[in-house]
Amino acid sequence: MSNTALLLLLLLLPLAGSIGIIAVGRFPNVREGVTLVTASLVALLVVITAARFLSGEEFALTVAQPMPGVALAFRVEALGMLFALVAGLLWVVTSIYAIGYMRKLGEQNQTRFYAAFAVAISCAMGVAFADNLFTLFLFYEMLTLSTYPLVTHNGTDEARAGGRTYLGILLGTSIGLFLCGILVTWFVAGTLTFQHGGILAGKLDPAWAGLLYALFLFGIGKAAVMPFHRWLPAAMVAPTPVSALLHAVAVVKAGVFSLLKVTIYIFGSEFILSNDVTGMLIWVAAATILLSSLIAMTKDNLKARLAYSTVSQLSYIVLGAMLASKSGLIGGSIHIAMHAFAKITLFFAAGAVYVTTGKKLISQLNGLGRAMPVTFGVFLIGALGIIGLPPFGGMWSKWYLGLGTVETGQLLLLGILMLSSLLNVAYLLPIPIRAFFGKPAEGEAYPEIKEAPKPILAAMIITATTSIILFFYPDPLYRLAAMAAGGP
Repeated sequence: MSNTALLLLLLLLPLAGSIGIIAVGRFPNVREGVTLVTASLVALLVVITAARFLSGEEFALTVAQPMPGVALAFRVEALGMLFALVAGLLWVVTSIYAIGYMRKLGEQNQTRFYAAFAVAISCAMGVAFADNLFTLFLFYEMLTLSTYPLVTHNGTDEARAGGRTYLGILLGTSIGLFLCGILVTWFVAGTLTFQHGGILAGKLDPAWAGLLYALFLFGIGKAAVMPFHRWLPAAMVAPTPVSALLHAVAVVKAGVFSLLKVTIYIFGSEFILSNDVTGMLIWVAAATILLSSLIAMTKDNLKARLAYSTVSQLSYIVLGAMLASKSGLIGGSIHIAMHAFAKITLFFAAGAVYVTTGKKLISQLNGLGRAMPVTFGVFLIGALGIIGLPPFGGMWSKWYLGLGTVETGQLLLLGILMLSSLLNVAYLLPIPIRAFFGKPAEGEAYPEIKEAPKPILAAMIITATTSIILFFYPDPLYRLAAMAAGGP
C-alpha cells in the first residue's frame, strides 16, 4: 500500500466504521465486533505508519484547495505521529472497556455512542495529520461537534447543562480567539502551512508576537488553561468511557497537541526564545498547574477530582510548549502519551467502582480495596504515573520538563513543578490508601462485591502495564518528540 493511500485510510477508516456501526446497530454483538475490528485496524495502521515514518518515508495528501494558498491537506510529521499513536492505540483499549461498562449498566443509545466515538477518532486523526492551520481548525471544530452527543449521552438535565457548557466554551474560544489568531497569521505570513522553525520570523514584529500567541493559548480551549477550563469538569456528567475519550484519547490531547504544533511550526522555538514571546503568559500555565491541583484536593467526587487533575496535567504540556527549549518541548510532547496512559487507567478504575458499587464519592471508598484489589491496584499504578515516580512513564516527561526550566533559567518554574508533584501525591494517594486500609462505615461490609466485568479489568490492566513499559522503553516516543523539537 502506498503511503498516500495509507494516510487516507487512517483518516477514513474510523468514519467508515461509524457507518458500519449504525448499519448493524440492531445487533449488539455484531455492532461491538465492528467497533473492535475497526479500532484494531486503525491501531495496526498507525503502528505501520509510525514505523515507515521513523525509517524516513514521507506521507502527504492534498484533498482540495478551496482558495489560493489555503488547502485541505495532510502530512505526517513527528509530533502528529506521536499524537496519532496515542489516539489510535487507546481507541482499542477504550472500546474493550466501553463494551463491559455499557453492557453492565444497560446503557441506552449504545449504537449512537459507538458511532460518535468512531467519528471523534476520525477527527482526531485529522487534527494529528493536518498540514496547515486551516485543516487543523476544521478538524478541531469537527472534534468538538462529534463529541457533544457523547457528553450529553445520559440525556438528563445535568447532562444537557454540561453539554451547553462544553459547546459554549469550546466553540466560543475557537471562533472568537483561535480563528482570529489564524487570520492574523495568514495576513502576516501569507501562509498557514506548518514548517520546521516556524513561519513568523522576520514577518511579525516581536512586540506583537505575545498578543498573537495569547490568541492561540486561550483560543485553543481544549488545552483547558484557566479561566477557560470549566468545560472539562462540566463534561464529567458523561459515562466513564467518554471521560476516558475526553481526558486521554482525543479531546484534551488535541488541545495541547495543537498548541505544541503552533509553537513549533508556526512561531518556532528560536523566534520565541529570542523575543521572549511567551513572557508573562507562561505564568498562566504555572497558575493553572497549582490552582487546579488545589481545587482537586477539595473534591470528594472521584471523577471531579480526576478532572481537575487533568486540568493541571495539561498545563504541564502547555508549560513545556511555552518554555520552547528543546528539553521543554520534548517533555511536553511525551507527556501527551505518559499522561494519557496513566490518566485513562485512573478513569477506568473510577468507572469500575461505579459499575460494581454505584459509588462516586471518595469518602465512600473506605475498605473497598480489599474487595476490589485489582481495581485499586491499577489505580495506584496510574496515580504513581501521574506523580512521575519510577518505574512509571510519567517520570520521563516530568524529567525533561524540569530540564527545560533549567535550560531557560526558569528555576521558579522548576519549584512549581516540584510543588505540583507533591500536590499530586496529596490528592491521589489518599484514594488507594483509603480503599486498602480505611475502615468501612459501621454496618457496611463488602462480602457481595467483586471486581468489575472482565473487559473492564482487561482494559485497566493493559493501560496500567503500558504505563510501566513506557518507563523502560520510551524510545519511540522520545525519537518522535526529539524530531519535532529539533527539526527534520
